Amino acid sequence: MGGDDVEEENLIAKRLLQLCAERNMTVGKLCTTAGATASTVHDIVSGTTKNPRVFTLKKLCDALGITLSEFFDTAEFNDMEQEID
Repeated sequence: MGGDDVEEENLIAKRLLQLCAERNMTVGKLCTTAGATASTVHDIVSGTTKNPRVFTLKKLCDALGITLSEFFDTAEFNDMEQEID
């Protein structure tokens, strides 16, 4: 594990915050629009939940008006090292 591990763990949170900012949307509004609980989204954005369920991410992406593919189609996600256990 390298120094980028902490950075990679926060990519989902950073991406959600970036998308909210681009849309002038608060995290609270995202919760309401997505039909997700505030605690669920807060845990993702704060980094408490590092690997949210795909179903949850899909709801958030729907609320943001993007697909899951678009959510993950960034240089940061594409450059992540593959982990092989």
